[in-house]
Amino acid sequence: MTSDRSPSPAGADLPGPRSSATPYRMTVTTALPHAEAVALADEQLASWLKQEGCDEPPPTPDTRSGASPAVERLCLGERVLLDRDHGPLRGGPGAGRYDRRRLRTPAPHGTRQLTLTVATGAGGPTWFRLEAETHHTGSGVRTPCRVPVPELARTLLPLLDAADGPAAVHPAPRVITADEVDGLIDELCDPERRLPTVVASVPVNLPLDDWVEQVVRPLCRQLPGLATAYVLDPGARTGFNVALEYHTVYGGAVRTYLPEVDPASRQDGARHPVLARGRIEQDLRRAAGLLAREPRRLAADQPLPPPLAAVPVLRVPPPRLRPTAGRTSPAGAGLGDMQADPAAELAALAREEQQDRAEQQARADELERVRRTLRLERRDRGQGRDGHEGRLRTATRGALSGRHCGGPAAAPLPGAGPAAVARRAAAQPSGCPGKPSTFTELLARLAEFPLLTFTGDQKSALALDGLQCAGAGWARLAWDGLTALQEYAEAAVRGAAGGDFKQWCEHTPDGCHRFPPRKAVRGESRTVFSHTKWKRERMLPVPECVDASRRAFMGAHLRIGGGRTAPRLHYLDDCSGSGRIYVGYIGLHLTNSRTN
Repeated sequence: MTSDRSPSPAGADLPGPRSSATPYRMTVTTALPHAEAVALADEQLASWLKQEGCDEPPPTPDTRSGASPAVERLCLGERVLLDRDHGPLRGGPGAGRYDRRRLRTPAPHGTRQLTLTVATGAGGPTWFRLEAETHHTGSGVRTPCRVPVPELARTLLPLLDAADGPAAVHPAPRVITADEVDGLIDELCDPERRLPTVVASVPVNLPLDDWVEQVVRPLCRQLPGLATAYVLDPGARTGFNVALEYHTVYGGAVRTYLPEVDPASRQDGARHPVLARGRIEQDLRRAAGLLAREPRRLAADQPLPPPLAAVPVLRVPPPRLRPTAGRTSPAGAGLGDMQADPAAELAALAREEQQDRAEQQARADELERVRRTLRLERRDRGQGRDGHEGRLRTATRGALSGRHCGGPAAAPLPGAGPAAVARRAAAQPSGCPGKPSTFTELLARLAEFPLLTFTGDQKSALALDGLQCAGAGWARLAWDGLTALQEYAEAAVRGAAGGDFKQWCEHTPDGCHRFPPRKAVRGESRTVFSHTKWKRERMLPVPECVDASRRAFMGAHLRIGGGRTAPRLHYLDDCSGSGRIYVGYIGLHLTNSRTN
């Protein structure tokens, strides 16, 4: 069906984008029937257009018949186009139905595009997808940016009663009490969850309401439709961190839980990023952008659910003939006067449009195949990394309530928490290799320390193997230090370390490896810190999530040798932030007042 209102030439389809900002994509389900969801979307879209000073679109034709796809193009203002189409999903009349609205409005140096899609499969839930993107058509170079969260997303989420698997998707963070912790853990572990879940903690001795209003809400401003957000009140924080000892969050930090959480896996805990309180308070606006980065990436990479993947590409309506000075030409298409046989010309245009549409559909299908393949590959890689933890996971799942993992309840192991089970499981297998005698072997086995990340240059460590005076002893002592750091990190991310690593060495808990306290140094001297060159040597690599410059001062170190060469292991304790320890250097003593 073609609208009686002919689009102006300025509203015709624009050429392909020269550059574009990072798009916004929201995918949720709604309990509303298909027709009600479509009517609600049309109502809110019309209200927004009216506020923007555009013409209000006419009522949508009845789509309940499920007839073949129909497309309608409306011109609602200068360079304001609304395309409306509906029809059956690909796969036949019994596969389900869809309705779509695509709105194009002018933007500086280009066009804004907003697409609303409602799709319902046979016997399945109603899926709702909102996409916003900006296409730049000019030749100027622009700084990449993100398309802001559309106001329609904030408006529609509560009206749709939007959901992501078991979780309600709210436009703002919701406070969780102690009684609601089990439900939150069920959501985190539910296999149907697609969106990330952001969980914020509140600093001790700070009012909950003040922290939520002044920090958490502004921090989550870019998350509506991209993630679900919660705030743990003091009572909920304790229960939550006890149940998820490898996935804790506390002290004002915020943690993003990606889909498929495994609460029994230490390895899995490193997959869910933590935003530390210090970084949040340092620059709240920048922290909000960092927090939204992973949900944006996931929204772009996630394969579409089957009903939305079965929506055909948009079929642009063909130009409509109108008489001009005794001849006919396509309205608003800018094609010039028609030839002697306008019907043949339109038939040729229709064939070209059909061929273009087939090519677009093939590209869309190929993109979905790539997304699904990449998702399966990432899952396989994750299972491969965690394969050596199979026995550990089986044992530790017994220590957690079965409802936390989405399965039947299991009896807890007597007298053992997951951390103790982990230590026993690591000690029990026969044939386990002992301490490495070279740094070559040590570097090859760093994966045995899941909470430690080596960011330095391997050459400085490997060079120690060429010094025959005490090489084997240095490697074994370094291994002892890494083992103690790993056990300290396990306790620190739970808030149970009782201090820094130096204090841990002075009061090592029973059952943990002991590292000599005199060989654990908290930091460098004031002389080293104030000397520009010496300080620069200790500015060692870290991920961007720790410091935007990808460098951090690592004054804390372990003495893994003596004498003039005096090998050292420098590290950064970021357990309260990203939940990890970064080892930035293993090698000969860095320059100070006593070295040549």
